[in-house]
Amino acid sequence: MSRGISRRTALGAIAAPALLGLSGIARADTRTLKISHQFPGSGPDGGDFRDRLCRKLAEGVEQRSNGALKFEVYPNSSLMKTFAQFDALKKGALDLSLYPTTYAGGEIPELNITFMPAVISSYEQAYRWKTAPIGKELNAILEAKGVKIITWMWQSGGIATRGKPIVKPEDAKGLKIRGGSREMDMMFKAAGAATSNMPSNEIYISMQTGAIDAAVTSTSSLISFKLEELSKGLTSAGGRSFFFVFEPILMSKTVFDSLSPDLQKIILEVGEAIEPFGLEQSKADDKRLSDVYAKAGATVNEMDQAALDQWRDLARDSAWKDFAARTPNTARFLKMAEEV
Repeated sequence: MSRGISRRTALGAIAAPALLGLSGIARADTRTLKISHQFPGSGPDGGDFRDRLCRKLAEGVEQRSNGALKFEVYPNSSLMKTFAQFDALKKGALDLSLYPTTYAGGEIPELNITFMPAVISSYEQAYRWKTAPIGKELNAILEAKGVKIITWMWQSGGIATRGKPIVKPEDAKGLKIRGGSREMDMMFKAAGAATSNMPSNEIYISMQTGAIDAAVTSTSSLISFKLEELSKGLTSAGGRSFFFVFEPILMSKTVFDSLSPDLQKIILEVGEAIEPFGLEQSKADDKRLSDVYAKAGATVNEMDQAALDQWRDLARDSAWKDFAARTPNTARFLKMAEEV
């Protein structure tokens, strides 16, 4: 060793290539996961909070994992069609999705309880499901199908109409309505309406063309998909509502299981940490919904307790009754829901 080079400098020279090599390995090992959802995108100035919720998960996990996991978020069903996302999660062909679980109710009947009219009457009740027996059962039934809940998120909703507002069941008679789930459709049929099935991102064109007269959907979708441009009436979610839908962030269990325990722990912890943001934003959209529609010239109504009681009675005699009669397990799920 030359006398002009100190021992510390020499050690640094030896360590530097090793550190560079480790850095190179870390970059090569970085894994990129894709998150797909049907809702509009967001940006620095705002936008649909469900897209922002997905991006918060991505940012949190990237930071906590020191870049070992990175994410690409695809709003507007730009990666794959809405109804195809659940099957893709099961097969490991899609990594994550913010997805209304009721969309998978045709395959897993028990999931229809997550968009059952009038079974939930408040956010507080909805979020109690997470630790109640029904929440544990939902986790188990989804994981058995290859899908894992990462972030719990519920939304309230309302009804946008091309004509007069729908407040009481009798207002729906003779109209064609997008209910959003099998059980919602059953309730509206019992009220004398016809129904049409489609994901939220197809409501605008259906209302625009007159294929449907009204749409029931979440508050954020009523705003983000700009349905106020086509609506003359709104029954808002600001007060009482028969509408609460479960829209969690889901992850392919195959993909989750392929990660190290440390990365799994990070995903679950960040997923839970962003849940308050989802609740806060759901409530914020509920509050601003009426203003958005009133400004666009729509007649805005809130449901009173008498109207909500009529809807609940109608739901109990139609959707609840049918759901409980489908299988012994669906009857058990309804009982668990009523006990929360």
